[in-house]
Amino acid sequence: MQEDNIKRICLWSGPRNISTALMYSFAQRSDTIVYDEPLYAHYLKNSNAKEYHPGTKEILNSMENNGTKVIEMMLGFHKKPVVFFKNMTHHLLNLDRSFMQNMTHIILTRDPVEMLPSYAKVIENPNLKDVGYAAHTELVNDLNYMNIKPIIVDSKTILINPKLALNHLCGLLEIPFKENMLKWKMGGRIEDGIWSKYWYENIHKSAGFKKYKAKKEPFPEAIKPLLKQCIPHYENLIKLSLK
Repeated sequence: MQEDNIKRICLWSGPRNISTALMYSFAQRSDTIVYDEPLYAHYLKNSNAKEYHPGTKEILNSMENNGTKVIEMMLGFHKKPVVFFKNMTHHLLNLDRSFMQNMTHIILTRDPVEMLPSYAKVIENPNLKDVGYAAHTELVNDLNYMNIKPIIVDSKTILINPKLALNHLCGLLEIPFKENMLKWKMGGRIEDGIWSKYWYENIHKSAGFKKYKAKKEPFPEAIKPLLKQCIPHYENLIKLSLK
């Protein structure tokens, strides 16, 4: 276990979720420092995603590529008592997960009916490894094996009532809720990953959590087979999620 009193929070999300908005929310806290996907370069270096993710060369050149060293950083000293690591679950590729015993974990999910069409606008022909649903199932199993109970949240719950959901979440994290977590300045943040220009257009136009709106567009035929693969993983997570 860690010898210090730092509260290390790992958010494990899939892409095209509200993970960046949640990072911006925690960044408003004076007691918190945030990190944006510190394992992204490790993931790209060790997977074929490097061949089709936008900005791969920039990412690999600007970040630590060694996932083990990144974990050492995450477990190391930080200048504030609360540290929030925004991660994609599938970025854990081939890493020793024992470090998770020293952290508090949030698993953030989103209905694949709403997420997949958004993701497919950036990454053509996505597969199950790209979108993180199976990785979430694997992560829950690993955490259960280590007797760690993650906090599981559907992004829709936060968007419907941000204040209520964040109050509940902070209570489970054993940190006080701060009213300023609900709003932020429009535009980017210094903590944004170099990939923000490809993925963060909507969050940079926001000043808080956007009101939930159900998708009305027809679901693309080309990714219906992927949807069928994702739904069982999502449904299992929802059974365990905050209500």
